[in-house]
Amino acid sequence: MKVDLGLQVAANAFIDALTPILAAIDRGRSGGAGAARTADDARHEVALEAFALACGFIDADRRAADEELWALIVAFAPVLDPGLLRQTPDDLRAARTTDGRRTYLDEPSTLFETLLATDLRDGTSWATTYYEHAVALGFMTASADSNTSRDELVLIERFRTMLLQSIRTGRLPGDRSPVDPRDPRGPGGATTAPTSATTGSRPTAGPATGPTGSTGAAGTADPAAAATATDAATETEAALPPPRPLDDLLDELDDLVGMAAVKEEVKLVTNLLRVQQLRRERGLKTMERSHHLIFTGNPGTGKTTVARLLSQIYRTLGVVAKGQLVETDRSGLVAGYVGQTATKVVEAFDRADEGVLLIDEAYALVRGGGTNDFGQEAIDTIVKLVEDRRDRIVVIAAGYPDEMDDFVGSNPGLASRFPKTIEFPDYETDELLAIFAHLCDDANYLCDEDARTKVRTWLES
Repeated sequence: MKVDLGLQVAANAFIDALTPILAAIDRGRSGGAGAARTADDARHEVALEAFALACGFIDADRRAADEELWALIVAFAPVLDPGLLRQTPDDLRAARTTDGRRTYLDEPSTLFETLLATDLRDGTSWATTYYEHAVALGFMTASADSNTSRDELVLIERFRTMLLQSIRTGRLPGDRSPVDPRDPRGPGGATTAPTSATTGSRPTAGPATGPTGSTGAAGTADPAAAATATDAATETEAALPPPRPLDDLLDELDDLVGMAAVKEEVKLVTNLLRVQQLRRERGLKTMERSHHLIFTGNPGTGKTTVARLLSQIYRTLGVVAKGQLVETDRSGLVAGYVGQTATKVVEAFDRADEGVLLIDEAYALVRGGGTNDFGQEAIDTIVKLVEDRRDRIVVIAAGYPDEMDDFVGSNPGLASRFPKTIEFPDYETDELLAIFAHLCDDANYLCDEDARTKVRTWLES
């Protein structure tokens, strides 16, 4: 049986990056007179941490697939226990090696706390190094499984968010201060190595860590040129800027007021794409999934703003090459004479080529204006083009919830091509007030309490 080595690569990268950091902290704790532990001790400590994290990610869906357990064996036998190579996934399941280990990801580990405390004291960025490699380890673990579950993606995102929040605030969950590296307990957390299942013993993890992560690594710069004019032959192509880092885009998403459920769905889409990307890079099978989406909600609920961010996320992850967002509606797709509608739809797809096409009020294509209406022709052309250009463009169809059901039902091919719907709820009054406050700040206006009261009264009327 061929075993994927992706987890081994990620685990070794984690160990290689953090071992010299832990050794440096040891030297500082001993006042430079000599390390409290040998380099091998430090490497073993970090390897235990990586093992605990990997077990936690495998346990996210409580399934422990064979592919994940084989990857775990191959990754950690060389660095922790060669006896693992004599084990099988069934042996690890019998020994309950990963059972319950997802709790290790419930709060930051002692090693992370130590690195964060050192950063705050010395101005280093070692907690960020941990964050980047731990999140990469999470994604690589998830990618070992051919059937990535929602539970795995949710756990990765919670873990990512928890570590990133701690780094940015200098505080741990519960508003705790990080452990000082000079604490006699020392860094680390995972204290027991995995042992052969024949001994009947189980690997033991130390203190728990937080919920989930995403890599946050930016893609490589894409030199593709933007061709957005209607007459490409006469346009000079302008070089695109590099793709934005994924963490920056997710931060911008988090900064949007409200929309908690929308943010969660966008992050799940993002994390699944990252897992699929990792599998594709290693030549593993991936399930063909449509990237097209339906956004439902009333006007003014943030659909266009989120679509613009998604277009950049898709570019960073390599789904599209340019990532421009082109907006259109019925008037931009439907013509008044026979033979013109299909041409208008093709032109819209051409403008959005290698980017994202947002069709606002897509349901209006269904509701024609008489026997000579060509809305259905536009829908049929869209169905054909999203299939023909599925590797070059992402289409988002947006509109009111009930009316969008009519749109999806207007052609048998739409449901399979637009398999995911993200619902945008109306803003609550407090959320609208927060948006108003942001607008005031952006315009350099100071809004006093009396003004806020009047705005609230108007919103609630």
